[in-house]
Amino acid sequence: MEKTLVIGASGKIGRLLLPLLISSNIPVVAMVRDSNKLVPMNGVEIVEADIEGEFSFALKNCNRVIFSAGSGATTGLDKTFLVDLWGARKAIDYSTANSIQHFVMISSRGADNPDRGPVAIKPYLIAKHFADEYLVNSGVTYTILRPGRLTDDDGQGLITSDRPNNPEAQVISRIDTARVVLHCLKNPAVKNKIYELYKGDSPIDRTIV
Repeated sequence: MEKTLVIGASGKIGRLLLPLLISSNIPVVAMVRDSNKLVPMNGVEIVEADIEGEFSFALKNCNRVIFSAGSGATTGLDKTFLVDLWGARKAIDYSTANSIQHFVMISSRGADNPDRGPVAIKPYLIAKHFADEYLVNSGVTYTILRPGRLTDDDGQGLITSDRPNNPEAQVISRIDTARVVLHCLKNPAVKNKIYELYKGDSPIDRTIV
């Protein structure tokens, strides 16, 4: 059975994404460093693996990969490079070796040009930039999502892919980001495309095309 691997399944977006995948009858492998951080769910196979180590075995019997791992705002520069850059690169290499059919990367606004992004997270944006570039050049079929500042509100499923001029408006909820990931898995038209994501006034299926 072909499955979808979620790397970073115990993260804030990953936890929201898993129930959406299950409700859509998508078999899921949840990759986490510590299985105790994830509540077992029917339809979710949990695999313990450390993104800073060797984790190619997690891709066994998977045909799609979602990279939702992130170093987090409270970690140092070392974790930014080990997770957001090197961990992503390893996931892409493993995907190439395992003939993964679709790789969905959750990146960040500003990853296109870190000089234009928020200064406070510039090292993070540089890591995301080179991870995205590596994916694009890998030959793996991809979709890259670059959400704005993430919030924990409920979201409305209404978004825009056009970056607002006001930096304060460059936000999107984590749940709407997860909804976009699900949409990408169901729509072949999004393959080999890059989208920025912000709160807006258009339904996901009319925006991410």
